[in-house]
Amino acid sequence: MKLEHVGIAVSELGMSNELFRRLLGRENYKTETVDSEHVTTSFFKAGGTKIELLESGDEESAIARFIAKKGEGIHHLAFKVEDIYAEMKRLGGLGFELLNSEPKLGADNKLICFLHPKSTNGVLIELCQDIEN
Repeated sequence: MKLEHVGIAVSELGMSNELFRRLLGRENYKTETVDSEHVTTSFFKAGGTKIELLESGDEESAIARFIAKKGEGIHHLAFKVEDIYAEMKRLGGLGFELLNSEPKLGADNKLICFLHPKSTNGVLIELCQDIEN
């Protein structure tokens, strides 16, 4: 596994895009709505990894609940895997709690699955696999 991106929950994507544009000295390379998660995402390249900004599109979404409870900030760490099904089986067998039983479509042309923070020292972990076109 390698770190694929760091997900950051934000209240206003436009303002956060401008902040990260100034911070990193480059424009975001992609903005995308992920209907299944009720979020709009924006991606920046940062060295060998990416930053994913996540803005809620629904008051009941996981991102909206996260911001209401904890405020803006780091939401998750995402690790790239070659075979998400095998990793889900392996990690589930090791006692990690999976938040979904099957991978779902995520942003940036990925299959994704999350591990519950209570089984990962309080950090939400995302597994992601590139979808072959």
